[in-house]
Amino acid sequence: MGRKKVTVVGAGHVGATTALAIVNKGLADVVLTDIIEGMPQGKALDMMEATPLIGHDAHITGTNNYVDTQGSDIVVITAGLARKPGMSRDDLLFKNAEIIGGVIGEVVKYSPDSIIIMVTNPLDIMAYLAYKKSGFPRQRVLGMAGVLDSARFRTFIAMELGVSVDNTHAFVLGGHGDSMVPLPRYSTVAGVPITELMSEEQINRIVQRTRDGGAEIVNLLGTGSAYFAPAWSVARMIAAILMDKKEILPCAVHLEGEYGVSDAYVGVPAQLGAGGMEKVFEIDLSDDERKAFEDSVAEVKDSIAKLEL
Repeated sequence: MGRKKVTVVGAGHVGATTALAIVNKGLADVVLTDIIEGMPQGKALDMMEATPLIGHDAHITGTNNYVDTQGSDIVVITAGLARKPGMSRDDLLFKNAEIIGGVIGEVVKYSPDSIIIMVTNPLDIMAYLAYKKSGFPRQRVLGMAGVLDSARFRTFIAMELGVSVDNTHAFVLGGHGDSMVPLPRYSTVAGVPITELMSEEQINRIVQRTRDGGAEIVNLLGTGSAYFAPAWSVARMIAAILMDKKEILPCAVHLEGEYGVSDAYVGVPAQLGAGGMEKVFEIDLSDDERKAFEDSVAEVKDSIAKLEL
């Protein structure tokens, strides 16, 4: 059988930390690829030297050549630019679309049977671009956002109530960004909805902090953006796929009529297993939740239209 192979495209903070998270969980061998010469090689060697201490055997290879990624089971894409001061979302959209378009060509060439997990922002639009450019079925092109947003929501619930994060469960739908839709009714502590445990004011505050989760960290860091929680979010998705867990996680998937939406990538609860995205879970939404969800979808579709795919 041999170990599974995961390629991480982009060896910056998110990519390298994702590689470490995969090795830390003992999930697969990792290929870390980047256009900067020496950087992925150096980070890979450093991680390789940590494996005796981590306690998992794994080969971590750094490369500037996609040939080394051949036959990957999963390809995680973190490459692209982060938004810089003065850059509009549209500037970022067009620049990253160009980068991701090139990456997808290489992925299709060397790992035609792989499952793609998109991390590059703007997430939903980049996942849609990967789906269109790769020609892969929707089961094999996913976006990582909901797992991260839900983890942030869970963190804030635990902090607010002074309980273990293990007792918290949270759901976030919609696009990844200002229009995301956290669902307090479906978010629980030891099975009890948080709507029973907190005031509306508390919930609204936490929901807003979840929406601003990425921006809050960007503002604190001054340069760069979050990478620990995003990396572990990707690793959670990879574990669900490689271990065929049938785990239900919120991910960006291509909707084909579910939730009344067609031909857009939107965050919804999805079952992840060996086939990738095996099933979309449809949950009942209240009128307010549905309106927020539809607004989020509209925003994603507007951005997709700009790419003229």
